[in-house]
Amino acid sequence: MELRHLRYFVEVARQQSVTKAAALLHVSQPALSRQIRDLEEELGVGLFEHHARSVRLTSAGQVFLEEAQIALDRVQAAVDAVKEFAGNSTGELHVGYAPSLSMDILPEALRRFQRKFPNVKLQLQDLTTEEMIARLREGSLHAALLVRPAAGSLVGGLEYREILRHQPCVAMAVTHDLAGSDAISAGALAGQRLLAYNREHYPEYHSWIETVIRGVKPRPRVVGEYDSSSSLVAAIVSGCGVALVHDGFNAISGFRLCLRKVEDASQDFSFGVAWRRDEPSPFTRRFVEATTTKSTFPEDSQVLQAKA
Repeated sequence: MELRHLRYFVEVARQQSVTKAAALLHVSQPALSRQIRDLEEELGVGLFEHHARSVRLTSAGQVFLEEAQIALDRVQAAVDAVKEFAGNSTGELHVGYAPSLSMDILPEALRRFQRKFPNVKLQLQDLTTEEMIARLREGSLHAALLVRPAAGSLVGGLEYREILRHQPCVAMAVTHDLAGSDAISAGALAGQRLLAYNREHYPEYHSWIETVIRGVKPRPRVVGEYDSSSSLVAAIVSGCGVALVHDGFNAISGFRLCLRKVEDASQDFSFGVAWRRDEPSPFTRRFVEATTTKSTFPEDSQVLQAKA
């Protein structure tokens, strides 16, 4: 049974005539009669009593008409709701993001989302990873673009979907001794002065650093921590030290720094989008879809659900 069977049946019942119904439905009378017979055979009951110039509903037909009309009304309501949602919906979506990590993703995601939902107001908040996790939990943030949180941070109904992986790089002043190499090994960081984001605000970043420099001796030493990308870039340019970053960092630093990939590093930098599993906003998942469209991002993006 298909929707057209219901539509054909309802129209014949309204017109009490196969001929009139066929004209209104723009189908031939024999074809319409055949569809009604197919419907009756599938249901196993007669729906119409046939007279010389008209048809009348049987008792079973009366019952089926009421239910068929309800089904068609529900389908139309669903169609109308989708159209209204896609074209005329209004509301707000609060999104947290890490500027140093989302420069290549956020602009395109915003364009995609707002093409579909032009009346939804997006509120962007530049936050640390811990702040984003906390605000997702309390409900003041709908989604967040961030480095993959530690497993313990996802407990409590949060979901994380990986968008891409960045390769580890060393950012340094263009005059630094290592700047002449096309790529460097982790061992080349031995004894280097490291500059980093603030450990309190970016604990995952420091955990990532530990995986990259594990086994390097003498161990690189963190000599400066910074709250923002701009202050970190300024410190690197001034020659205070080098920083372990990702290969998308040049979107912020431009030509002021030299970036060299760490060729033997085994730990890539996972970046993605997080949201509450029970998030009530109808726009949240649409935003997640906008950030993870397969035409732009890796095919193997996957959802990592937290254990409640």
